[in-house]
Formats: sequence, C-alpha cells, structure tokens
Amino acid sequence: MAKFRDSVVPEVELSTIEASAAAAQRPQAASAAPAAPLMDRSIGDIIAELRNLSADQVERVLKHQRETGLRFGEAAVALGLASKDDVLFALSQQFHYPYAPEEQRKLSADLVSLNEPFSPRAESFRALRSQLMMRLFADGQPRHAVAVISTEQGDGKTYCAANLAVALAQLGGRTLLVDADMRGPRVHELFKLDNRSGLSSILSGRADKQVIQQVAGVPSLFVLPVGTTPPNPLELVERPAFGLLMRELAAKFDHVVVDTPAAVYGADASVIASRCGAALIVARKHTSRVAMLQELVGSFAGSPAKLAGVIVNEF
Repeated sequence: MAKFRDSVVPEVELSTIEASAAAAQRPQAASAAPAAPLMDRSIGDIIAELRNLSADQVERVLKHQRETGLRFGEAAVALGLASKDDVLFALSQQFHYPYAPEEQRKLSADLVSLNEPFSPRAESFRALRSQLMMRLFADGQPRHAVAVISTEQGDGKTYCAANLAVALAQLGGRTLLVDADMRGPRVHELFKLDNRSGLSSILSGRADKQVIQQVAGVPSLFVLPVGTTPPNPLELVERPAFGLLMRELAAKFDHVVVDTPAAVYGADASVIASRCGAALIVARKHTSRVAMLQELVGSFAGSPAKLAGVIVNEF
C-alpha cells in the first residue's frame, strides 16, 4: 500500500444502537481507570511469562546479562531462550502498543498493522493515518465516518480498511470498523469474529444488543460485522436508517471506518460514502482501470461526501 493522492421507511431504534455501542465501550470504560505507568513491567518479566521460562532459565539469562552487559532480551536471544520477535512483542506490551504474538499471526496474515507493526507496509498505513488525521479528523472539524471504496473486487479495499482501522486504534482512540459490504463480506473472517448478527440485522430491525464486537488484543478496536447477507443490500443502505446509524456511530466513536462493496457491483459504495460523509478510494497498481477510477472520482462532484484521496495499493 502506498502513494496517498488528492484528488414509509422503517427507522433504526436508537436504543438498540446505543445499547450496542455502550456494550462495545464497556471494556474501554473499564480501562479508563488511571493507567499504570509504562514501565510497570520489565522486559524480563514479560519475556519470562511469554516463554514460560523456569527460575533456572531466568537465572541463566541474568548471569549472561551480567557477564556481557547485554539487555535481558538480548541475553535471552543469545542463549536461544527467546527470539527477536519475543523482544519486540515484550516492548509493545511494555509501551501498551497492540501487537499480535507470533502464534496469532497465522490466523489473519492480511492484518499487517497488527501482525507486523514495525514493517514497511505497516508504516505505510501509519502514513495514511497521518494524512487522514489532518484531512478528516483534525480538531474542530465535524466528525465523519470514512468509507473505503474501490472500482473492482480484489483491489485490496478490505485489506486497506482493516489495517487503517488497526492503525487508528493504535493511537488509543475508540475506533469502529463497519463491514457494509453486504455483497461479499470479509471483515469477520480477518478478525475471526461471529457473523450471525450485525449491520443487516440493525437495518432490518432484527438486531441483538451485542452486535458490536471488540477485537481481542486491541482494546480500542471494535467491529460491526455484516451479519446475515441480505437479498436487497442497496435498498438497505439507501434508507434513511443507514444515514442515521452512521451519524450515531460517528458521535460515539473517535474514528469510524466503513468497508464497502466494489463499485462494479452497483451504486452501494457511492451511497454508503454519501451517508458516511467522507470517502477514500483504493486502486490496485497495474490492475485498476484509469477510466473507471476517473468515473468513480467524478461521481463525487455532486456528492455530500468529501473525497479524502486515492490510495495506490501495491500489494
């Protein structure tokens, strides 16, 4: 991912939205107590717990540390009792920076912002985050959800939306990723979440109160999955209920990122973007057609949505 460029209707029951959003915020509220100091646990304690080191093994590391002058993590790596990745994970825990341990990364390799936060690809998402913070989320600007859209399936739209949401959550603000791709949802698969109820349930008036789910290991990240794939996705997002929902969610979370269907499937993405208030276009390098991109960008000329820019996805 690289190169950020300019460029009669049923109503949603607010009680359901508020209850679900409140439930999603409970873990955050619980952690709202005075935060423990960043240096509350040593690197050694974290590595020893992570690798289940015995007292004798810890003593070996400490002895090697005294003899060589290395840090605990470096000494553990030198003795083969820990890996460099263990040290990075321990550092991320010490400084409260969400980072998936090695065994969890095989589940969702696409989540590079979480699985490889020190990699060039993750840095690209942090650069994108910085641009959006200046363009859309600056203090004093009205809050908008941002819809991530693309012309065709396979452009990397869900990949970009998910990693952008992780990067925003790593700042500490409550971030919600909404899967509004009711034609081919994938967000729940990336995060290994229950998809029995979600956005479609809310819009059809059949929502449970616990439709918003917290992502394990990332205290500030929440997901609203699609739920049951409906037969009429465009009609659901065109109803006033969807716009009302987006406004409510934007008011309750610091950042809201919305995944959408590819534009080739119909007007869903443009409608969703107009309800969100902002849009980010994803193009795939050597694949996306310039004419289709120009048409998609041009469609925002009369739209209430602000076009934040275009991303060229190289992966």
